[in-house]
Amino acid sequence: MSKNRPVVEAIDVKKTYMLGKVPVEALRGVNLRVEAGDFVSILGPSGSGKSTMLNLIGALDKPTSGTLLIDGVDISKLNDNQLANLRLKIGFVFQFFNLIPRLNARDNVELAMSIANKGKSDRRKRAIELLETVGLKDRVNHKPAELSGGQQQRVAIARALANNPKFLLLDEPTGNVDSKTANEVISLIKKLNAEDNVSIIMVTHDQHLAREARRTVQMFDGEISQVVVNGQ
Repeated sequence: MSKNRPVVEAIDVKKTYMLGKVPVEALRGVNLRVEAGDFVSILGPSGSGKSTMLNLIGALDKPTSGTLLIDGVDISKLNDNQLANLRLKIGFVFQFFNLIPRLNARDNVELAMSIANKGKSDRRKRAIELLETVGLKDRVNHKPAELSGGQQQRVAIARALANNPKFLLLDEPTGNVDSKTANEVISLIKKLNAEDNVSIIMVTHDQHLAREARRTVQMFDGEISQVVVNGQ
């Protein structure tokens, strides 16, 4: 793996929400380091704190205390505009594909780059290259309704890669497809990590899926209860 700074580093991160007048400790002092080129899964049941970690790592929220560095930047010190710019360094892949129905696969991928103000010819070239990378060279002109669930998730992964993110952040990426398709999606994710050195953080409640990562960070009651190195 790269010796560059970690893509994510959490140091004694705590997060407290107010439920009415009652404070709820969602995170109770989490320490986590994800290196460039790593593949880490964050595993836990509902209420374990994994969704809060997802929101923090995705720069969608800030910790109550502690330090969370994304690509070396302390997110607690950023304003809303700076957080939005930081999120451009993160490739989000969700359980529900969130593709725009009226746009074909290429245009869905291009849209992510237009937000980052890239030129049209560059957008088109990279979108086609990415769709080829995820095995959809012959589907670039197909709209989401013309694609299978697995193909739609592949488009979503291509879109997430569009702006050369520092890492992919996956939220239950196989939760909306059948088991055969899920295996195909996770094979693609592992290939991107192994062959293209894409850094991946995957949040899931599925133990089988979590074991596909190099390391599994198990969360319980707002804390990391165990870190397991998975056999590859």
